Amino acid sequence: MKDRLRHLLDAGVALTSELSLDALLQSLVETAAELTSARYAALGVIDPAGRELERFITTGVDAETHSAIGELPRGRGILGVLIQDAEPLRLHDIADDPRSVGFPPNHPPMKTFLGVPILLRGVAYGNLYLTEKEGGDFTTEDEEMVVLLAGQAAVAIENARLFESAKRWSEQLEALIEVGNALATEIELPRMLELVAGRLRETLRARFVVILLLAPDGDLRVETVAGDADEALRGTSVPLEGTKAGRALERRRGERVDSVLEDPESDRDLTRKLGMLAALYAPLIVRGEPIGLMIVGDKLVPDRRFSTEDLRLAETFGSRAAVAADQGRQIQRNVFRRVVGAQEEERRRLARELHDETGQALTSILLGLKRLEDSRGEDLSKAIAEVREHLVQTLQDVRRLAVELRPKALDDFGLEPALERLATGFSEQTGIEVELEARVEGRLPSDVETVLYRIVQEALTNVVKHARASRVSILVTRKNGSVAAVIEDDGKGFDPTSVRKDGVGLLGMRERISLLEGRFSIESREGAGTTLVVEVPLA
Repeated sequence: MKDRLRHLLDAGVALTSELSLDALLQSLVETAAELTSARYAALGVIDPAGRELERFITTGVDAETHSAIGELPRGRGILGVLIQDAEPLRLHDIADDPRSVGFPPNHPPMKTFLGVPILLRGVAYGNLYLTEKEGGDFTTEDEEMVVLLAGQAAVAIENARLFESAKRWSEQLEALIEVGNALATEIELPRMLELVAGRLRETLRARFVVILLLAPDGDLRVETVAGDADEALRGTSVPLEGTKAGRALERRRGERVDSVLEDPESDRDLTRKLGMLAALYAPLIVRGEPIGLMIVGDKLVPDRRFSTEDLRLAETFGSRAAVAADQGRQIQRNVFRRVVGAQEEERRRLARELHDETGQALTSILLGLKRLEDSRGEDLSKAIAEVREHLVQTLQDVRRLAVELRPKALDDFGLEPALERLATGFSEQTGIEVELEARVEGRLPSDVETVLYRIVQEALTNVVKHARASRVSILVTRKNGSVAAVIEDDGKGFDPTSVRKDGVGLLGMRERISLLEGRFSIESREGAGTTLVVEVPLA
């Protein structure tokens, strides 16, 4: 007895000096087996809900037998009795107890049993299970020794938990500080998002992190892939409708999914591509509006599941990623705005030169030809008349080019007159009927007028190139702090899903609308024409 107490005391000192929770639990199982001369020992950790075992640490069972048994127990039968009652239990033969549910295939035979709860402040953290004592049944002395060991273990477990918690918070704080510093210095959006995704994956010990941002077409687009996920996903689109990602954005809150395959909202296609079993969804929110989503997949633990604490951390990183995305997009918009501004200014200069210098020079030539035509013979007059005709056509082309580069009416009078001239010129050149209704009520901000004019201009160009239409309707209205344009044709239509969303024309339209934080959509189907809708806020 004295030797066993000394062994127990030494074990208690060793346990309280161990700061790694995993190493502590393994040492506890082995010590319990030594104190009671048990062939097999195990420690089951009860889940936070107190219903089943979330971890099961063993000694005495080799790796080959473990593999043959398969999934570890969750706390049914005799193991579940201790979860419910949290009282020591000794049995001569497990099979004789009516609460026993037997053993799975390939499990080694076990008869004698001793179970003792490990209590932390009156709450069961887990249970020690001992079987197959050498020489017979477990005794009252065995039970007392294991109860004392469990009491010492409770203190050691709490210390290890506190240490690991402090270490974990330290790592999280370090990661958040690193991300915060990067946001203050980094201007490239891809690098910022990669840093956020990489540090979150390391901190949560997840298999992968994917960051998706809302694209102008309304879908989510994969911007960043960190960890064990297919890099080919980068740049692909994920629809919002009918998917878990879309629901998470709609609810504007993070969500944890313990089994993706059993979740009815999960996107089967995305799940298959990522090969994930469990996931966290953390929306990226800026000024109350969702701009994207982070998906964290498969925690590197046996059951792959994340905790509520993991979800809270993912949401914290999500707020940093939202700031990074918003900041990066603002920088991109500013750059694009300057580029577009420079382009329009250059268009103004070229339009002025074509109109004022080239146009005047051609006009002077026409006047000179007229004088020659009046003073010469009939044949020469005929030749000069032909040259004059070519010059007239060239002058018209120059004036048309000047208008297309930068219509003077847009700068001098505003959007409505500029669109009227555009529609009239388009109808005269193509023979396509254009019905224009513009209710703008005064001048709009210069950048808004320019963007809407260019959108209508590009849409009419597409009608000529692709639509085979006989009629086009253009409606521009201003209401409720925004201005909207609807361009509709009666052409052959097309399948929007079969057209590349990054085509040059469409891309230019989307980029211009994105510059003003507006909305852009296209509706079309085979044989039913095409409708293009844009809306731009004026605030």
